[in-house]
Amino acid sequence: MKIVFFGTPNFAATNLIDLIHAGNEIVGIVCPPDSRKGRGKQLKPCAVKEVALENNIPVLQPIKLRDEAFIDELISLKADLFVVVAFRMLPEVVWQIPSKGTINLHTSLLPNYRGAAPINWVLINGESHTGITTFFIDQQIDSGAIIQQEKIALTDKTTAAELHNTLMNKGSDLLLNTLESIKNNSVSQSPQQHNSAMQEAPKLTKELLKIDWNKSATEIHNLVRGLSPFLDNNTKLKDVAICPSAWFILEDDKGVQKRIKLHLSEVVRSNSENRLSIKTDNKTYLHISTKENKIAILNLQAEGKNPMTIQQFLQGNKINENYKVL
Repeated sequence: MKIVFFGTPNFAATNLIDLIHAGNEIVGIVCPPDSRKGRGKQLKPCAVKEVALENNIPVLQPIKLRDEAFIDELISLKADLFVVVAFRMLPEVVWQIPSKGTINLHTSLLPNYRGAAPINWVLINGESHTGITTFFIDQQIDSGAIIQQEKIALTDKTTAAELHNTLMNKGSDLLLNTLESIKNNSVSQSPQQHNSAMQEAPKLTKELLKIDWNKSATEIHNLVRGLSPFLDNNTKLKDVAICPSAWFILEDDKGVQKRIKLHLSEVVRSNSENRLSIKTDNKTYLHISTKENKIAILNLQAEGKNPMTIQQFLQGNKINENYKVL
């Protein structure tokens, strides 16, 4: 079975590597044009293209997916199936080409959390579980017939970076199982059930990233971990595009303001105190009171600085009762 793979980031590149290692015949890959990155603004390929080049797989990088020359190239590859992971929406003129259809890997339990940022929103909303889904692409976004799914439990400490890696690895297994069922003509299809209670996963906005201190400690903590690029206190995900980090303003006793990214936190159960009051021993902890419980800051990044633990931050910053969070 000949396959064309569509994808862009490390998540998709890992899935592509696993498909290649499993012996699947990848006859082409489709990815975005190279982009300028880094201080030198040099043109660099995306992660999926790098894998393709390493494995001598033809690469197509259309600017417009409806371009006739691109469509002709796709048809000439004579693929039986298209596989899409972390790529933009395909027009019908593309996804209807292969005889066995076009499948997509989505990082939620569809029909819940359709959209661009399911990894983030399941955590921001404090869900107890999520999952991964393969489905056939149709005219609407993330609405095609479901092929296979796997459910994954979440804790109140799971970060976006952790969930990204879990789903990436689970996704490869689900893709391989799905491809096997398509090869054997044993694939099952379940139409998605639509209802008004379904949660959506829209693209993240700049407004969402700023912490609203009027919310409870649990709501703030869920936002922080839902945007966190940290796997643990010392390990940061390399591909941070899906983990832009929550942030707030810390104002010192002289009125000087610093923009602080908050990477890791936890909820401290407590009786109500003055909202937004800051408690710290200036050595090991920093707690901020909210309308319900406190937020403990565990890992943060002041503007212009590297990420650091709260202990490292307090070594160089002595906080007093006149400091404010905004």
